[in-house]
Amino acid sequence: MAVDLSFFRSETSQRLRAEGRAEDIVLLLEEREVHIPDEARHRITTCHDPSVLKTWFRRAITATTADEVFGGD
Repeated sequence: MAVDLSFFRSETSQRLRAEGRAEDIVLLLEEREVHIPDEARHRITTCHDPSVLKTWFRRAITATTADEVFGGD
């Protein structure tokens, strides 16, 4: 019996993963007590590009400001 895995490759699934990654970035910055201006929070939470979010997440690990997360993007 074959299992249909198409949902996991679907646009909806990708969007849900991106939303989770954006939430992780915000949570990481909050836990590190990095101030997140409203504009930066909006930029993070409305991004749906997995590669951009991955880059921002990596930067958020060591960022001391929200601007450092974007790194000139």
